[in-house]
Amino acid sequence: MRVGVPKEIKNHEYRVGLTPASVAELVAHGHEVFVETKAGCGIDFDDKHYEKVGATILPDAKSVFEAADMIVKVKEPQPSEIAMLEPRHTLYTYLHLAADKPQTEGLMASGATCIAYETVTSPAGTLPLLKPMSEVAGRMSVQVGAHYLEKEQGGRGVLLGGVPGVNPAKVAILGGGVAGINAAMMATGQRADVTIYDINPDRLAELDLHFGSQIKTAYASKTAIANAIQDAELVIGAVLVPGAAAPKLVTRDQLKTMKRGSVLVDIAIDQGGCFETSKATTHDDPVYEIDGVIHYCVANMPGAVARTSTFALNNATLPHAIAIANKGAAKAMADDPHLKNGLNVSDGKIRHAAVAEAFPDLAYEEA
Repeated sequence: MRVGVPKEIKNHEYRVGLTPASVAELVAHGHEVFVETKAGCGIDFDDKHYEKVGATILPDAKSVFEAADMIVKVKEPQPSEIAMLEPRHTLYTYLHLAADKPQTEGLMASGATCIAYETVTSPAGTLPLLKPMSEVAGRMSVQVGAHYLEKEQGGRGVLLGGVPGVNPAKVAILGGGVAGINAAMMATGQRADVTIYDINPDRLAELDLHFGSQIKTAYASKTAIANAIQDAELVIGAVLVPGAAAPKLVTRDQLKTMKRGSVLVDIAIDQGGCFETSKATTHDDPVYEIDGVIHYCVANMPGAVARTSTFALNNATLPHAIAIANKGAAKAMADDPHLKNGLNVSDGKIRHAAVAEAFPDLAYEEA
Protein backbone atom coordinates (compact mmCIF):
# COMPACT_ATOMS: atom_id res chain seq x y z
CA MET A 1 0.00 0.00 0.00
CA ARG A 2 1.03 3.60 -0.56
CA VAL A 3 1.00 5.38 2.81
CA GLY A 4 1.10 9.17 3.15
CA VAL A 5 2.18 11.34 6.08
CA PRO A 6 1.32 15.04 5.67
CA LYS A 7 2.70 17.76 7.93
CA GLU A 8 0.22 18.69 10.66
CA ILE A 9 -1.20 22.18 10.15
CA LYS A 10 -3.31 22.75 13.27
CA ASN A 11 -2.11 25.62 15.45
CA HIS A 12 1.16 24.71 17.19
CA GLU A 13 0.82 21.05 16.28
CA TYR A 14 4.30 19.56 16.00
CA ARG A 15 3.44 15.88 16.29
CA VAL A 16 3.73 13.65 13.24
CA GLY A 17 1.66 10.63 12.18
CA LEU A 18 4.62 8.29 11.73
CA THR A 19 8.11 8.42 13.22
CA PRO A 20 11.06 7.24 11.11
CA ALA A 21 11.04 3.99 13.11
CA SER A 22 7.38 3.44 12.21
CA VAL A 23 8.11 4.19 8.56
CA ALA A 24 10.88 1.59 8.65
CA GLU A 25 8.38 -1.03 9.89
CA LEU A 26 5.95 -0.27 7.05
CA VAL A 27 8.74 -0.34 4.46
CA ALA A 28 9.91 -3.69 5.85
CA HIS A 29 6.39 -5.01 5.14
CA GLY A 30 6.74 -3.96 1.51
CA HIS A 31 4.82 -0.68 1.56
CA GLU A 32 5.71 2.68 0.06
CA VAL A 33 5.67 5.67 2.40
CA PHE A 34 5.42 9.28 1.25
CA VAL A 35 6.25 12.00 3.78
CA GLU A 36 5.67 15.71 3.30
CA THR A 37 8.88 17.68 3.59
CA LYS A 38 9.56 18.93 7.13
CA ALA A 39 6.63 16.89 8.53
CA GLY A 40 8.76 15.85 11.50
CA CYS A 41 11.01 18.87 11.85
CA GLY A 42 9.12 20.15 14.90
CA ILE A 43 10.40 17.19 16.91
CA ASP A 44 13.85 16.93 15.33
CA PHE A 45 13.06 14.40 12.61
CA ASP A 46 14.59 15.84 9.45
CA ASP A 47 13.74 14.67 5.94
CA LYS A 48 17.03 12.76 5.88
CA HIS A 49 15.86 10.62 8.82
CA TYR A 50 12.85 9.53 6.77
CA GLU A 51 14.83 9.03 3.56
CA LYS A 52 17.31 6.85 5.43
CA VAL A 53 14.55 4.34 6.29
CA GLY A 54 13.10 4.28 2.78
CA ALA A 55 10.50 7.05 2.68
CA THR A 56 9.99 9.31 -0.31
CA ILE A 57 9.91 13.01 0.56
CA LEU A 58 7.29 15.08 -1.29
CA PRO A 59 7.12 18.89 -1.46
CA ASP A 60 3.60 19.53 -0.14
CA ALA A 61 0.43 17.98 1.26
CA LYS A 62 -1.26 17.91 -2.14
CA SER A 63 1.49 15.66 -3.47
CA VAL A 64 1.17 13.35 -0.47
CA PHE A 65 -2.61 12.99 -0.83
CA GLU A 66 -2.28 12.35 -4.57
CA ALA A 67 0.38 9.68 -4.07
CA ALA A 68 -1.09 7.81 -1.10
CA ASP A 69 -3.95 5.39 -0.55
CA MET A 70 -3.83 5.67 3.26
CA ILE A 71 -3.28 8.98 5.07
CA VAL A 72 -1.84 8.71 8.58
CA LYS A 73 -2.16 11.83 10.71
CA VAL A 74 -2.41 12.92 14.33
CA LYS A 75 -5.14 15.57 14.51
CA GLU A 76 -8.43 15.82 12.66
CA PRO A 77 -8.09 16.98 9.05
CA GLN A 78 -8.46 20.70 8.51
CA PRO A 79 -10.76 21.97 5.71
CA SER A 80 -7.93 22.20 3.19
CA GLU A 81 -7.02 18.57 3.90
CA ILE A 82 -10.62 17.34 3.73
CA ALA A 83 -10.81 18.91 0.27
CA MET A 84 -7.98 16.61 -0.86
CA LEU A 85 -9.61 13.38 0.33
CA GLU A 86 -11.12 11.03 -2.25
CA PRO A 87 -13.22 7.84 -2.01
CA ARG A 88 -10.06 5.76 -2.58
CA HIS A 89 -8.45 7.10 0.60
CA THR A 90 -8.35 5.56 4.06
CA LEU A 91 -7.86 8.24 6.70
CA TYR A 92 -6.35 7.03 9.98
CA THR A 93 -6.16 9.70 12.70
CA TYR A 94 -7.98 11.35 15.62
CA LEU A 95 -11.35 12.74 14.51
CA HIS A 96 -13.59 13.57 17.51
CA LEU A 97 -16.53 13.99 15.17
CA ALA A 98 -19.37 14.23 17.71
CA ALA A 99 -18.29 17.78 18.55
CA ASP A 100 -17.63 18.85 14.94
CA LYS A 101 -20.49 18.73 12.45
CA PRO A 102 -18.67 20.60 9.64
CA GLN A 103 -15.83 18.08 9.73
CA THR A 104 -18.30 15.19 9.78
CA GLU A 105 -20.15 16.54 6.76
CA GLY A 106 -16.86 17.17 4.95
CA LEU A 107 -15.63 13.63 5.51
CA MET A 108 -18.98 12.21 4.41
CA ALA A 109 -18.83 14.27 1.22
CA SER A 110 -15.30 13.03 0.49
CA GLY A 111 -16.42 9.40 0.33
CA ALA A 112 -13.24 8.36 2.17
CA THR A 113 -12.98 5.60 4.76
CA CYS A 114 -12.26 7.39 8.03
CA ILE A 115 -10.96 5.44 11.02
CA ALA A 116 -10.73 7.36 14.30
CA TYR A 117 -8.06 6.50 16.83
CA GLU A 118 -10.34 7.47 19.71
CA THR A 119 -13.00 4.81 19.06
CA VAL A 120 -10.76 1.82 18.31
CA THR A 121 -11.23 -0.61 21.19
CA SER A 122 -9.31 -3.45 22.83
CA PRO A 123 -10.51 -6.92 23.88
CA ALA A 124 -10.79 -5.51 27.41
CA GLY A 125 -13.14 -2.78 26.21
CA THR A 126 -10.61 0.03 26.67
CA LEU A 127 -9.54 2.67 24.13
CA PRO A 128 -5.88 1.81 23.51
CA LEU A 129 -5.18 4.46 20.86
CA LEU A 130 -6.69 7.22 22.98
CA LYS A 131 -4.94 6.09 26.15
CA PRO A 132 -1.44 7.49 25.49
CA MET A 133 -2.75 10.97 24.72
CA SER A 134 -5.12 10.80 27.70
CA GLU A 135 -2.11 9.98 29.85
CA VAL A 136 -0.24 12.99 28.47
CA ALA A 137 -3.22 15.35 28.78
CA GLY A 138 -3.97 14.16 32.32
CA ARG A 139 -0.44 14.82 33.45
CA MET A 140 -0.29 18.14 31.63
CA SER A 141 -3.57 19.33 33.14
CA VAL A 142 -2.00 19.63 36.58
CA GLN A 143 1.13 21.25 35.17
CA VAL A 144 -0.84 23.97 33.35
CA GLY A 145 -3.34 24.30 36.19
CA ALA A 146 -0.56 25.01 38.67
CA HIS A 147 0.89 27.59 36.27
CA TYR A 148 -2.36 29.51 35.83
CA LEU A 149 -3.02 29.52 39.57
CA GLU A 150 -0.03 31.87 39.83
CA LYS A 151 -1.06 35.46 40.49
CA GLU A 152 0.83 36.93 37.56
CA GLN A 153 -1.13 34.61 35.25
CA GLY A 154 -4.41 35.94 36.63
CA GLY A 155 -4.85 33.08 39.08
CA ARG A 156 -5.65 32.98 42.77
CA GLY A 157 -2.01 33.07 43.82
CA VAL A 158 -2.02 29.58 45.29
CA LEU A 159 0.81 27.05 45.39
CA LEU A 160 -0.63 23.66 44.55
CA GLY A 161 1.12 21.81 47.36
CA GLY A 162 1.06 24.57 49.95
CA VAL A 163 3.92 24.82 52.45
CA PRO A 164 4.24 23.87 56.14
CA GLY A 165 1.56 25.76 58.02
CA VAL A 166 -0.40 26.65 54.85
CA ASN A 167 -2.99 24.33 53.34
CA PRO A 168 -2.45 22.88 49.84
CA ALA A 169 -4.78 23.75 46.99
CA LYS A 170 -7.90 21.66 46.53
CA VAL A 171 -8.05 19.84 43.20
CA ALA A 172 -11.31 18.34 41.94
CA ILE A 173 -10.94 15.83 39.11
CA LEU A 174 -14.18 15.05 37.28
CA GLY A 175 -13.79 11.56 35.84
CA GLY A 176 -11.70 8.65 37.06
CA GLY A 177 -10.57 7.26 33.70
CA VAL A 178 -7.10 7.30 32.17
CA ALA A 179 -6.83 11.11 32.05
CA GLY A 180 -8.25 11.48 35.55
CA ILE A 181 -5.94 8.95 37.15
CA ASN A 182 -2.90 10.53 35.50
CA ALA A 183 -3.99 13.95 36.67
CA ALA A 184 -4.33 12.56 40.18
CA MET A 185 -0.85 11.05 40.03
CA MET A 186 0.67 14.43 39.22
CA ALA A 187 -1.46 16.37 41.69
CA THR A 188 -0.69 14.04 44.58
CA GLY A 189 2.97 14.20 43.61
CA GLN A 190 2.77 17.95 44.21
CA ARG A 191 1.02 17.34 47.55
CA ALA A 192 -2.30 18.87 46.55
CA ASP A 193 -5.58 17.97 48.26
CA VAL A 194 -7.14 15.76 45.57
CA THR A 195 -10.66 14.39 45.15
CA ILE A 196 -11.74 12.30 42.16
CA TYR A 197 -15.42 12.25 41.18
CA ASP A 198 -16.92 9.44 39.10
CA ILE A 199 -20.32 7.79 38.59
CA ASN A 200 -18.96 4.23 38.56
CA PRO A 201 -18.74 2.79 42.11
CA ASP A 202 -16.41 0.02 40.95
CA ARG A 203 -14.05 2.59 39.49
CA LEU A 204 -14.12 4.59 42.72
CA ALA A 205 -13.19 1.43 44.61
CA GLU A 206 -10.28 0.79 42.22
CA LEU A 207 -9.04 4.35 42.68
CA ASP A 208 -9.28 4.03 46.44
CA LEU A 209 -7.18 0.88 46.35
CA HIS A 210 -4.68 2.44 43.94
CA PHE A 211 -4.10 5.71 45.79
CA GLY A 212 -5.02 4.80 49.35
CA SER A 213 -4.97 7.82 51.63
CA GLN A 214 -3.34 10.05 49.00
CA ILE A 215 -6.72 11.05 47.54
CA LYS A 216 -10.41 11.16 48.36
CA THR A 217 -13.10 9.73 46.10
CA ALA A 218 -16.72 10.81 45.71
CA TYR A 219 -19.74 9.81 43.68
CA ALA A 220 -20.26 12.41 40.95
CA SER A 221 -23.80 13.48 41.73
CA LYS A 222 -24.92 16.94 40.60
CA THR A 223 -24.91 18.09 44.21
CA ALA A 224 -21.42 16.73 44.87
CA ILE A 225 -20.00 18.45 41.77
CA ALA A 226 -21.75 21.72 42.65
CA ASN A 227 -20.16 21.62 46.13
CA ALA A 228 -16.77 20.56 44.75
CA ILE A 229 -16.35 23.50 42.39
CA GLN A 230 -17.12 25.95 45.18
CA ASP A 231 -14.25 24.59 47.29
CA ALA A 232 -11.64 23.74 44.64
CA GLU A 233 -8.90 26.02 43.34
CA LEU A 234 -8.29 23.71 40.34
CA VAL A 235 -11.04 21.74 38.57
CA ILE A 236 -10.01 19.25 35.88
CA GLY A 237 -12.65 17.98 33.46
CA ALA A 238 -11.63 14.47 32.44
CA VAL A 239 -14.93 12.86 31.44
CA LEU A 240 -15.14 10.69 28.33
CA VAL A 241 -18.08 9.03 26.60
CA PRO A 242 -16.45 7.08 23.73
CA GLY A 243 -17.24 8.69 20.40
CA ALA A 244 -19.93 10.96 21.85
CA ALA A 245 -20.03 14.58 22.95
CA ALA A 246 -18.89 15.16 26.52
CA PRO A 247 -21.63 15.77 29.11
CA LYS A 248 -21.83 19.29 30.57
CA LEU A 249 -21.08 18.84 34.27
CA VAL A 250 -20.71 22.47 35.33
CA THR A 251 -23.28 25.06 34.26
CA ARG A 252 -22.81 28.73 33.49
CA ASP A 253 -24.69 29.70 36.67
CA GLN A 254 -22.55 27.41 38.82
CA LEU A 255 -19.43 29.19 37.60
CA LYS A 256 -20.44 32.23 39.68
CA THR A 257 -20.08 30.14 42.85
CA MET A 258 -16.39 29.43 42.26
CA LYS A 259 -13.51 31.25 43.90
CA ARG A 260 -12.09 34.18 41.99
CA GLY A 261 -8.82 33.17 40.33
CA SER A 262 -9.60 29.45 40.34
CA VAL A 263 -8.77 27.45 37.22
CA LEU A 264 -10.73 25.06 35.01
CA VAL A 265 -8.79 22.70 32.72
CA ASP A 266 -11.05 20.95 30.21
CA ILE A 267 -9.34 17.83 28.89
CA ALA A 268 -12.64 16.85 27.22
CA ILE A 269 -12.65 19.90 24.92
CA ASP A 270 -11.96 17.72 21.83
CA GLN A 271 -15.38 16.20 22.48
CA GLY A 272 -17.06 19.55 23.08
CA GLY A 273 -15.95 20.08 26.67
CA CYS A 274 -17.57 19.20 29.98
CA PHE A 275 -18.11 22.75 31.24
CA GLU A 276 -20.95 24.79 29.76
CA THR A 277 -18.59 27.77 29.40
CA SER A 278 -15.89 25.81 27.56
CA LYS A 279 -14.78 26.84 24.10
CA ALA A 280 -11.76 25.48 22.27
CA THR A 281 -8.55 27.52 22.58
CA THR A 282 -5.09 27.19 21.06
CA HIS A 283 -1.53 27.09 22.33
CA ASP A 284 -1.16 30.65 20.97
CA ASP A 285 -4.05 31.90 23.12
CA PRO A 286 -4.72 29.13 25.65
CA VAL A 287 -6.89 30.76 28.32
CA TYR A 288 -9.81 33.09 28.84
CA GLU A 289 -11.67 34.31 31.92
CA ILE A 290 -15.36 34.24 32.77
CA ASP A 291 -16.66 35.45 36.14
CA GLY A 292 -13.11 35.55 37.47
CA VAL A 293 -12.49 31.87 36.61
CA ILE A 294 -9.64 31.00 34.23
CA HIS A 295 -10.51 28.47 31.52
CA TYR A 296 -7.77 26.41 29.83
CA CYS A 297 -9.38 24.58 26.90
CA VAL A 298 -6.60 23.83 24.41
CA ALA A 299 -7.90 21.26 21.96
CA ASN A 300 -4.53 19.63 21.29
CA MET A 301 -2.90 19.71 24.71
CA PRO A 302 -0.39 16.91 24.00
CA GLY A 303 0.96 18.95 21.08
CA ALA A 304 2.82 21.06 23.65
CA VAL A 305 5.02 18.05 24.45
CA ALA A 306 5.09 16.88 20.86
CA ARG A 307 8.11 14.60 20.96
CA THR A 308 6.92 12.57 23.96
CA SER A 309 3.40 12.46 22.51
CA THR A 310 4.48 11.31 19.05
CA PHE A 311 6.46 8.35 20.38
CA ALA A 312 3.65 7.38 22.76
CA LEU A 313 1.04 7.62 20.00
CA ASN A 314 3.06 5.62 17.47
CA ASN A 315 3.58 2.83 19.99
CA ALA A 316 -0.20 2.39 20.03
CA THR A 317 -1.23 3.17 16.45
CA LEU A 318 1.46 1.37 14.43
CA PRO A 319 0.15 -2.23 14.71
CA HIS A 320 -3.21 -1.23 13.22
CA ALA A 321 -1.50 0.90 10.57
CA ILE A 322 0.47 -2.15 9.49
CA ALA A 323 -2.67 -4.31 9.46
CA ILE A 324 -4.54 -1.78 7.30
CA ALA A 325 -1.58 -1.49 4.92
CA ASN A 326 -1.11 -5.27 4.69
CA LYS A 327 -4.75 -6.22 4.18
CA GLY A 328 -6.56 -3.09 3.09
CA ALA A 329 -9.03 -1.34 5.38
CA ALA A 330 -12.03 -3.56 4.65
CA LYS A 331 -10.20 -6.86 5.29
CA ALA A 332 -8.35 -5.49 8.31
CA MET A 333 -11.62 -4.41 9.93
CA ALA A 334 -13.36 -7.66 9.00
CA ASP A 335 -10.56 -9.57 10.75
CA ASP A 336 -10.50 -7.31 13.81
CA PRO A 337 -13.80 -6.09 15.28
CA HIS A 338 -11.90 -3.77 17.63
CA LEU A 339 -10.36 -1.93 14.69
CA LYS A 340 -13.80 -1.88 13.06
CA ASN A 341 -15.08 0.05 16.07
CA GLY A 342 -12.78 2.84 14.88
CA LEU A 343 -14.73 3.28 11.65
CA ASN A 344 -16.60 6.59 11.90
CA VAL A 345 -17.36 7.46 8.27
CA SER A 346 -17.28 5.63 4.93
CA ASP A 347 -19.07 5.74 1.58
CA GLY A 348 -20.69 9.03 2.51
CA LYS A 349 -22.35 7.72 5.67
CA ILE A 350 -21.73 7.88 9.41
CA ARG A 351 -20.80 4.42 10.66
CA HIS A 352 -20.46 4.97 14.42
CA ALA A 353 -23.59 5.05 16.58
CA ALA A 354 -22.32 7.69 19.03
CA VAL A 355 -21.48 10.07 16.19
CA ALA A 356 -24.87 9.41 14.59
CA GLU A 357 -26.57 10.23 17.89
CA ALA A 358 -24.90 13.64 17.87
CA PHE A 359 -26.15 14.36 14.33
CA PRO A 360 -29.54 12.66 13.83
CA ASP A 361 -30.12 14.61 10.60
CA LEU A 362 -27.10 13.05 8.87
CA ALA A 363 -27.09 9.71 7.04
CA TYR A 364 -26.17 6.76 9.28
CA GLU A 365 -25.73 3.12 8.44
CA GLU A 366 -24.21 0.56 10.78
CA ALA A 367 -20.93 -0.81 9.49
